[in-house]
Amino acid sequence: MRPVKSKWLLSPLSALSMAFLLFGCGGGDSQDPDPVVVDYPVAYVKRPITEQSTTDIRLSQATEAGGDLYLKDNASAGADEINLTGNVTGGEGDVRDVSVSFDGTKLLFSLRLPLIEDAEPEDQPTWNVWEYDIPTAQLKRVIVSDITAEDGHDRFPHYLPDGRIVFSSTRQRQAKARLLDEGKPQYLAMERAVNEPAMVLHVMNADGTDINQISFNRSHDFSPTVISSGKIVFSRWDNADGNNAIHLYRINPDGTELELLYGLNSHDTGTDGSTIQFMRPQEMPDGRILTLIQPFDGTQEGGALIFIDTETYIDNEQPTWDNEGMTGPAQSNATNHEIPTDGTITMGGQLRSAHPLFDNTDRLLISWSPCRLMEDERIVPCNDERLSDPAAEQAPPLYSLFIYDPSKQTQLPIVKPQEGVIYSDVVVAVERPEPLIIHDKTAGIDLDPTLVSEKAGLLRIRSVYDLDGVDSAEPDIATLSDPTLTSADNRPARFLRLIKQVTLPDDDVLEFSNSAFGATAQFGMREVLGYAPIDPDGSVQVKVPANVPVSFSVLDADGRRSGEVHSFWLQFRPGEVIECGGCHAGDSPLAHGRLTAAPPSVNSGSLETGQPFPNTNPELWTDVGETMAQTRNRLQCRAGSCDPDMDLLFEDVWSDPAMRQPDSPFAYRYADLDSPNPLNDALCTSSWNELCRAMIHYELHIHPLWSLPRLVLDNDGNTLEDRTCNVCHDTDDAGETVVPDAQLDLSGGPSEDEPEHFSAYRELLFADNMQEVVDGLLVDVLVPAVDENGNQLYETDENGELILDGDGNPIPLPDVPVPVPGGASMVAGSANDSRFTEVFEAGGAHAGYLTEAELKLIYEWLDIGAQYFNDPFLAPADD
Repeated sequence: MRPVKSKWLLSPLSALSMAFLLFGCGGGDSQDPDPVVVDYPVAYVKRPITEQSTTDIRLSQATEAGGDLYLKDNASAGADEINLTGNVTGGEGDVRDVSVSFDGTKLLFSLRLPLIEDAEPEDQPTWNVWEYDIPTAQLKRVIVSDITAEDGHDRFPHYLPDGRIVFSSTRQRQAKARLLDEGKPQYLAMERAVNEPAMVLHVMNADGTDINQISFNRSHDFSPTVISSGKIVFSRWDNADGNNAIHLYRINPDGTELELLYGLNSHDTGTDGSTIQFMRPQEMPDGRILTLIQPFDGTQEGGALIFIDTETYIDNEQPTWDNEGMTGPAQSNATNHEIPTDGTITMGGQLRSAHPLFDNTDRLLISWSPCRLMEDERIVPCNDERLSDPAAEQAPPLYSLFIYDPSKQTQLPIVKPQEGVIYSDVVVAVERPEPLIIHDKTAGIDLDPTLVSEKAGLLRIRSVYDLDGVDSAEPDIATLSDPTLTSADNRPARFLRLIKQVTLPDDDVLEFSNSAFGATAQFGMREVLGYAPIDPDGSVQVKVPANVPVSFSVLDADGRRSGEVHSFWLQFRPGEVIECGGCHAGDSPLAHGRLTAAPPSVNSGSLETGQPFPNTNPELWTDVGETMAQTRNRLQCRAGSCDPDMDLLFEDVWSDPAMRQPDSPFAYRYADLDSPNPLNDALCTSSWNELCRAMIHYELHIHPLWSLPRLVLDNDGNTLEDRTCNVCHDTDDAGETVVPDAQLDLSGGPSEDEPEHFSAYRELLFADNMQEVVDGLLVDVLVPAVDENGNQLYETDENGELILDGDGNPIPLPDVPVPVPGGASMVAGSANDSRFTEVFEAGGAHAGYLTEAELKLIYEWLDIGAQYFNDPFLAPADD
């Protein structure tokens, strides 16, 4: 992309802006050169402002031609700058994401070669990780092989203390390998909101070998940095299940112990409560996290800089459990610039990037642009009078580099600003303390070797009745845990459903119709990974597949989700065990997603070793501290870890037959269906593995239920009643057009509203109108248009006056259709909220019409989103 030629003229007043850059922000006295920083090299990116400069911070693969990496021997404004990458880019490539080795001798950065004119996107150069050795002046691409280097976009590189490199990439190495294992073609999982492949964290050796994916987000993972503990802190875009925000997360270099670090409930802390995102985290010497806060778009990629006390807080006003009583705020301004985050223009200008000086102060290198306005095609500096004009127009930014001293509220220029040029990604090449090294966990020492060999992790929940550290069971966990006091039928939480998101390919791989998502695209496409029993104390322990995003739902005895949707996705590395205390209320401000910040579990487990839980089966003896699920897993499952079941199975193992009759078992199995089985492999019902899953599609698995013969016969085989669904729920009765029972048509055929859906699907999931038969045709029932009091409504003009007909009478509004009472009979995302299920419950009009296995299939399909298809490769092509 070519630089934009400036058409603006600098007014005489702009000299005031230039003078501002050369003096301290806190006063008018000139400053001497900084004696501390002057001897250390400073590196930065310089690029022209282009016609299509990137503004949306979620776009990770965009390019702005003309970006190069520069180096100055010191931080004084008069020091010469050297273009380190111009010989490679020819001035037409791009550079971003500069970081420094801990000894201050090397620079890591992302570089993209010039785009090829008229080439297809897949034939264009990708972003690669490059390294510059300052003492030897050697520049190299880290990954030597051209084929390997061009296998994905690589950005945001950062050194690990053991010499390896962590970076964000679209390679998705382990994710693509799993696709092959699932029998699908390899493709890049797309972040469909911005039409880019998801960029997730990878780690490689210093020479570019042994590349491994360590995070498995379905959206982008940005800007990894290593903090003093050795953990990686990064910005994660959570964009699923109603979430759409960028929080701070942390993770070990091997991908274990992923958890939310900060910001879930702090996105309203921008200017006047505006929504902000947390970008480009860096650790300050005192442990606080320096972060750029900005909206998704609309601020020329600028924002404000803040310090965050993440050791004490998980949100701006919410401390970790160990710091209860602290009130915050966790966030404090890193500069004295008054910088808005709501797109308004103020005297504070904009900040684009920053880097600590690591000189035992809070001083920063910053990229800052002063406030400037357009006035009659001239650039003028901001003042109160100009800013008070509602039509004030912001001028293009003038980002330049400074040393900012928060204690003195002054800033010293490093480079002279240039019109039409952006300076950013500034770093200082100085030695700083090396973080701790967190070694990769190994099987047999840190990780369960059986789980590693099975490519599985282990989910452990101490009690689903633990709600933010409070016992929410009725009356309490102890009562529900005692089989002599509470039967299984009286426990509200009975099963856990494990869910996996389906990755979606790029349009170049497969261009499918959005009709595949069905009633809503909110849930994407999903697969069921299996079920686990919830033990009487609310505890769960079950294997889960590794290296995929996994979520779960708490279910009642029928297999319907009984609580809120778990809106965040977990990841398990092979052999990893993740334990959480319990559940979290969606509207609670308390810590969630950061296990180390949560309150201790209210389920303390067994109080002694070698004894059963009170009034339970004596064969299930406990170890001190164990939950009931841990005890059952240890004594009844191979290697102490139970596999999920693809079916919904219950057996009462806890009741002591000497004290009471055990509760009756039940099994709702896919194998009991007379319609197609949604399992990917029938063997999964008896031998679970990490690839087992149920893929439920409306056309293939749900719709056939409506035409499945359901005859009630007498002892002689004579038909007493035909309960086949579409016998009554049909518009054709022996050739005569009729209104279907309950105004619900479950017959086949394409819908008039969406031809790629069966009409029955639309009848079930969308609001509909009452119908009647008129002259042999089904038509909507029409009634006069009335107000809320039942009064007839008439046509009016733009002034609200009645319009009269030729006889001087008011003209009634056209008749209106009558909606079916209660709205759609099914609700995508919730079986419990669907009227459809009520008629099949005990005492309902259709009780016993569907089998328990069929109802379980319908319930799970509704809960995961009621998608029309859950495999993009089965969906119709997008014409």
